[in-house]
Amino acid sequence: MAAEPEIFELSNGRITAKIASWGATITSLLVPDAQGDLADVVLGFDTLEPYLKGMAPYFGCIVGRVANRIKNGKFGLDGVEYSLPINNGPNSLHGGLKGFDKVVWDVVERKDGECPSITFQYDSKDGEEGYPGDVTVRSTYSLPEATTLRLDMEAIPANKATPISLAQHTYWNLAGHNSGNTLDHLIQIWGKHITPVDENTIPTGEIMPVQDTPFDFTTEHKIGARINDVPGGYDHNYVLDSGDEKNGLKHAAKLKETSSSRMLDLWTDAPGMQFYTANYVDGITGKDRAVYGKHAGVCLETQGFPNAINQPNFPSVVVQPGAKYKHTMLFEFSA
Repeated sequence: MAAEPEIFELSNGRITAKIASWGATITSLLVPDAQGDLADVVLGFDTLEPYLKGMAPYFGCIVGRVANRIKNGKFGLDGVEYSLPINNGPNSLHGGLKGFDKVVWDVVERKDGECPSITFQYDSKDGEEGYPGDVTVRSTYSLPEATTLRLDMEAIPANKATPISLAQHTYWNLAGHNSGNTLDHLIQIWGKHITPVDENTIPTGEIMPVQDTPFDFTTEHKIGARINDVPGGYDHNYVLDSGDEKNGLKHAAKLKETSSSRMLDLWTDAPGMQFYTANYVDGITGKDRAVYGKHAGVCLETQGFPNAINQPNFPSVVVQPGAKYKHTMLFEFSA
């Protein structure tokens, strides 16, 4: 049995992360600005209790077994039809009612020294939240450079093929978690296409060019500049098809906040990224009694495409028994 959930600290003297074993959740991340002043740049809570009570709209956690939405909570695989819990309109979202964000992960390795790291493991059982087969999941957070956080996720199905698509669901505010909305943040996304959605936020299957639309962030724009042209705000999957590569990872996005000069460069090996502007956050009391309103953070969730299990033209998220799912994210901070 997993131990009681607790919060662990990773620090290299420049940046300090607090990560909970509940959901392998980043609860705090202190990052310097141009003057060296630290701010906590992630939304969250001071203690574990609100997370355990389900008050977090996926703040900082790892979601799975399948991130994002599965249409009508149904899919077929190897001749078997599977039904999942419905928890988002007519769909199954982020692994169901008790996804990987709402369980205790075991700490299986900790390293200090020049590249401090912590590895969490969760053993997901056959039939859990409706998904087939046993799966062992590992997530390692590390600080490989002075102002870089790295996340390596992997999962191995033991005995049945299963869809697997994990995502890290941190809400970023580079001015500091308690500094209001993120509409003045600048963002560039290395994606020339999105997967447009229907009225239930399920991709239609189309791969749509972003050129001449409010979704075009191939050059830098303020998040809020055209958000009112997008009903409800941004909550869309970008096809990561145009970024430079570095050490096997693609440049996914660059987020900038001008008052602090903080920047976040995100690199990944995932095919897509959900750009979500916290449209449904509404008056949640978080750390230091800060009240998080609409657009208080921005999520950059690298992922397999939403509902890929039901869309043959999307990159497959099915992993065979004994094969290994791998997903890396590199968060490079600068100022």
